[in-house]
Amino acid sequence: MSAVNTGTDTTTDSETQVPQPDRTHLTSTFHALHHADEPLLLPNAWDAASATALAAAGFAAIGTTSLGVAAALGEPDGQGSARVRDATVALARRLGSRLTCPYTVDIEGGFGGGPEEVGALAAELAEAGASGVNLEDGLPGRTGDGPLVAATRQAELIRAVKESAPGLYVNARIDTHWLVDDAATRPLDETLARAETYLEAGADGIFVPGAADERGIRTLVADIPAPLNVLYTPGPDGGRGRLARLAELGVRRVSTGSLLFRSALHAAVTLAESVRADGVDGEGGPGGLAGVPGYGEVQRLAE
Repeated sequence: MSAVNTGTDTTTDSETQVPQPDRTHLTSTFHALHHADEPLLLPNAWDAASATALAAAGFAAIGTTSLGVAAALGEPDGQGSARVRDATVALARRLGSRLTCPYTVDIEGGFGGGPEEVGALAAELAEAGASGVNLEDGLPGRTGDGPLVAATRQAELIRAVKESAPGLYVNARIDTHWLVDDAATRPLDETLARAETYLEAGADGIFVPGAADERGIRTLVADIPAPLNVLYTPGPDGGRGRLARLAELGVRRVSTGSLLFRSALHAAVTLAESVRADGVDGEGGPGGLAGVPGYGEVQRLAE
């Protein structure tokens, strides 16, 4: 399996002599993907193997999931952990040397840093080869209905990112829609006010996870003068036609978030249980082996 090349290889690592992609070109491509005819479907990886496999499957760009990175370390997500920050940077460096498509990095809320620290992190990620970052305004340690970072404070972080790494695509995540379950009471006014503040600070796009009802999405698209990112939610019908409908509504980016990581965990446990029950299906079905990559195929992902 080999990664899909969406950039032009023009530079070479002097030590390994492995062709390196033109990251400036890839970053421009990544920005442009948010203004294409179809929404950018962004799968979120949690390590180098998953990212490389997704790129090889032909996805135009790859994102990372902070939950996947954190959970793989035995750490909770969204806590501003220094270990998760270091692992995130290390992953970004690995992806920069392996992927020939653009990639964007989930940096939670900046891992608890202030403008100076978050700006330095952005510069480090841009140097590693990242084309964008995802920066959320939910406070680390919130319990599902906890507070948000003050919009003016979050704007300072966004501004610091753009000053330190002007080319990075900043996807400003607004967590207002995570706060309540009733779609009718979701604070669209607060979401729109935050979006305006973040765009004035330099954000390139707005991410509103939890925005799922068509009426709310239509309002967000109409009132936010920047690409809108939503989280993919299959729905009761299995998601048939979901992407096409989101495109009709004007959504420009659809992320899978932690869905792929959580699905991988489920598949691993399901297969292990099938082995324990001595009932592994070699063809397909629950606990089946159909489509599972071979050892050598996975080895090649690391080459």
